[in-house]
Amino acid sequence: MLRGKKIVLGITGSIAAYKAAVLIRLLIKKGAEVQVVITPAGKEFITPITLSALTSKPVISEFFAQRDGSWHSHVALGQWADAMLVAPATASSIGKMAHGIADNMLITTYLSMKAPVFVAPAMDLDMFAHPSTTANLDTLRSYGNHIIEPAEGELASHLVGKGRMEEPEHIVAYLERFFTQRDELAGKHIVITAGPTYEKIDPVRFVGNYSSGKMGFALAEECASRGAQVTLVAGPVQLKTSHPAIRRIDVESCAQMYEATTAAFTEANAAILCAAVADFTPETTADTKIKREGDDLVLRLKPTHDIAAALGRMKQPHQRLVGFALETHDETAHAQDKLRRKQLDFIVLNSLRDSGAGFRHDTNKVTIISASHAEEYPLKSKAEVAKDIVDELVRRF
Repeated sequence: MLRGKKIVLGITGSIAAYKAAVLIRLLIKKGAEVQVVITPAGKEFITPITLSALTSKPVISEFFAQRDGSWHSHVALGQWADAMLVAPATASSIGKMAHGIADNMLITTYLSMKAPVFVAPAMDLDMFAHPSTTANLDTLRSYGNHIIEPAEGELASHLVGKGRMEEPEHIVAYLERFFTQRDELAGKHIVITAGPTYEKIDPVRFVGNYSSGKMGFALAEECASRGAQVTLVAGPVQLKTSHPAIRRIDVESCAQMYEATTAAFTEANAAILCAAVADFTPETTADTKIKREGDDLVLRLKPTHDIAAALGRMKQPHQRLVGFALETHDETAHAQDKLRRKQLDFIVLNSLRDSGAGFRHDTNKVTIISASHAEEYPLKSKAEVAKDIVDELVRRF
């Protein structure tokens, strides 16, 4: 899948820059054309002569190669490439990419890039774990960049931990998988629900839950990256979408989510119901703020619309329906029961008993359950979990 692909390889100032030589050879053996852009610090770890010999192209580092008025066009590179890969990516370069600090040729090339961007971090374990690095990587993800997670192992400091740049073979496999999957869902329309719903008690209070919407938004980005047109029905969350193939509908209550989702599903190929929809809503909503006039306030609640059940009844033979189950006990039994009752093709189970899973986390630990099998996955970032779920959906098509 890399044959004929034009790849800009960005190299920054890390000891892992020595792996770039192997990475270039592997990419070229796969049929790719590689143009290296290296930072000044990167040249301290691997020489442009080595890189030029491997790519058969001059290495680009400075804005101005000579004193005759000629210059390197970062805009042209951004239009030329099918992909940009920054490997290794230091904490400094990641921070500059996240905040648009265009003080070298690599960052200006990144800011001009029209193609997908892949980032392979490399740094000491404490630098990788620092909140500023975590926030910068989250920012890059929010821009639609693909983060190739570093591995655990011995680092340049001789400490052992996470921060070692992924091996070149795995990076190449990641790129091949991306180009293989990019058009898997072309022509498909996927409806995804995300976030909580708020059920009003009065103008200032509501019944709700702790859902952040991160899992649903990760699913929307993953489906769109594989060629699908996505309708994202989002409850009240503080998240943004980046892919242009995502059409977002913002709602607040279960009733609003029900109307938007059932309407969109009529013309969809699949729905992934990731939202944490309230099961109950107040029987009456006060027009004005309820004042404290005693020690007790009694709320009478009534059931909300069951969106999954409604879509299960609507589902046609060509459509697929995916549900979620967040449980606290008897997890598998409850998920299997929901799978049958809601006529789902498969269900994604997560348990609040698993550390790092569920609401508000950036990670999740899930089990994908269908009528014929169940597969448990380890704790991963929600972006990686989204890949596993969409892989299963693709198999269903």
